[in-house]
Amino acid sequence: MVEKWGGHEERAPLCEPTELFLIASPLQPTEETPVTLTCKIQSPPQSSDAQPQFRFFRDSQPLTPDWSSSWEFQIPAVQKEDSGSYWCEAQKVVYKVLRSPRFQMNVKRVPISDVSLETQPLGEQLAEGDKLVFICSVDKGTGNITFLWYRGTLGLNLETKTQHSLTAEFEIPAVRKNDTDQYYCAADNGYGPKLSGLVSITVRIPVYRPILTIRVPRAQAVVGDDVELFCEAPIGSPPILYQFYHEDVILGSSSAPSGGGASFNFSGTAEHSGNYSCEADNGLGAQHSKVVTLNFIVPIQDTRDPLTSEVIGGLLGILGLVMVALLFCFWHKRKTGRRSATDPHRTLPSPAPPEFTYLNSPDPRQLQSTYENVDAVHEDEIYSLAYGMHQEQEPAAAAPPTARVENKDTLDIYARLRKTQAMDVDYEDAM
Repeated sequence: MVEKWGGHEERAPLCEPTELFLIASPLQPTEETPVTLTCKIQSPPQSSDAQPQFRFFRDSQPLTPDWSSSWEFQIPAVQKEDSGSYWCEAQKVVYKVLRSPRFQMNVKRVPISDVSLETQPLGEQLAEGDKLVFICSVDKGTGNITFLWYRGTLGLNLETKTQHSLTAEFEIPAVRKNDTDQYYCAADNGYGPKLSGLVSITVRIPVYRPILTIRVPRAQAVVGDDVELFCEAPIGSPPILYQFYHEDVILGSSSAPSGGGASFNFSGTAEHSGNYSCEADNGLGAQHSKVVTLNFIVPIQDTRDPLTSEVIGGLLGILGLVMVALLFCFWHKRKTGRRSATDPHRTLPSPAPPEFTYLNSPDPRQLQSTYENVDAVHEDEIYSLAYGMHQEQEPAAAAPPTARVENKDTLDIYARLRKTQAMDVDYEDAM
């Protein structure tokens, strides 16, 4: 015990009972909890109206700059660094200073638990060029915490931060495709690092402007040709959805789950002539191709009415049958004419050879024609036959002595078939 009088201190004899004590509540605090230090006088002064003054110390360092009338000292959130040797002093009106015994306070630190890693933006897929923020958090843990971020299962350290906080952030300003990997973080407050779970990050590349290719079987598309529209984005992370347009109207769509291009097929018609384009979209922004024009040629075809063609074909068939019938009748007539020589009812006269007389005519040739009608009867049908003979002969005066006169006969035959009428009378019978 120390007594202070007239500016100098006097220490009380060791056998004198202690009158001042320091009490801590709680006795063994943990970090981030409040602690109250109470300086208590066992036997207060009996003859004085003045209040005693108090001061508190830790490891020989005053916790308050001057004397205070409060016998309590509050530590709102004690830290590990607050551990040490504490005591207090009290001053009486008689300027006698009392000092309490030292009290050793050890502050316990709360170990880290439940470390987690999150990303902003949320989700595990990012577009190339996006900002990526890793947030490492602990559910429990006191004191200064050291945070560490790692990439890959081998643990490539990306960043280390120490701060008095339960969370910390690490940022990648613009991710690239090669940033695709697994990430985790660790936290340590002196009891050893605790690890978070793995977070997979996939950096996806937006599609570039696709290219539309139209494939037809020939240089110029013809109505009826099979047409293939092939659309492909040169760069872009899968899956990619392609849509095909004809004059800004969707023809159809096709997906490429593993990347690359996609096709759409159809059979061309005259209405399919026009402008074509396609669109590629992988969820990071759609891109449209340039316009490609395709025209279809209508082939030249027989434009006659199918009914008219059928009628003409039928008429030709009937005409063919009629011709066969006529040929048969002509053949039958000739056969009947041969039999008429022995038929007593019908006689086919033989034409007498005409006599030609050559006159002194300016025309060097004499031409004479003979016509004769021959009737043939077969049951109720009559066949009339008319034939004419033309004879040409060179004039005798023009022929040389040794020359031979050449006769040229031509025969014209006309035939007509008609039914026998009641008025029909055979000429020979009438005679």
